[in-house]
Amino acid sequence: MNTKEYISSGIIESYILGHASPEEAGILECVMKNNAEVKAAFDEAQKTLEHLATAQAVTPPNDLKSKIWNRIQQEQIAEEEKPSLSIQSPVVESLEETIRVGNNNNNWKTLGIAASVLFLGSIAGNLFWVNKQSESQKEIAKMITEKKSQDLTMQKMNQKITMFANPDMQMVMLKGVEKHQDAKAMVFWDKKTKEVYLNAESLPKAPTGMQYQLWAIEDGKPMSAGMYSEDKDSQIALATISKAQAFAITLEKEGGSTVPTMENMYVMGGI
Repeated sequence: MNTKEYISSGIIESYILGHASPEEAGILECVMKNNAEVKAAFDEAQKTLEHLATAQAVTPPNDLKSKIWNRIQQEQIAEEEKPSLSIQSPVVESLEETIRVGNNNNNWKTLGIAASVLFLGSIAGNLFWVNKQSESQKEIAKMITEKKSQDLTMQKMNQKITMFANPDMQMVMLKGVEKHQDAKAMVFWDKKTKEVYLNAESLPKAPTGMQYQLWAIEDGKPMSAGMYSEDKDSQIALATISKAQAFAITLEKEGGSTVPTMENMYVMGGI
């Protein structure tokens, strides 16, 4: 087995993920000490796996749940303490004083003005509490939305960790081609079911009307391995592929193409 075959055998990825046997690990460590190409491939694989495992990872704040609960309790307390038009209200007391003066002077005009002040004061008070309630509800809705987003991110991370740890899952690293050297992606190919999953979060967001398409290459002939979308990333199998020598990703019109657009190829990787 030559150096390139040894690198593409998957032993490096197995070693990094802790799946290699003691004998395989010992051989790889010995080879890396004497073969710069294998050592470079190991370093690159380690960086790629670390990047894919930590992409978009967000840890939910520990106090997020308590914040939402405290906000709900504050809203309930505020509702209970909402001022009512009782006889103890300063506004009502002011009105009583005005009525007394008005009666003494028989001034119905003054009484009308006082009643208007009371009415406007009531409206202003109600508007204040309505606005405060609306602001609180918006904050609660925002925190709940953030919590759902963080839960979804954690769900994706757990799915990736499960796939990394599955010994039946063959990982194929796809590296950027000449025009997109910084692009990276990872194909997960289940050896038992032959289902193919794709992690392509590191690729640029596809423009409107365009979509990434995965290709499996066998004997130099490309075969569509499914269309990629963010909701499928690492979670939903794109296709079932029985044989392949390599995988590649191109950017195609939404819905896919029967043949790959070579000038729009982003990444490629051999098995």
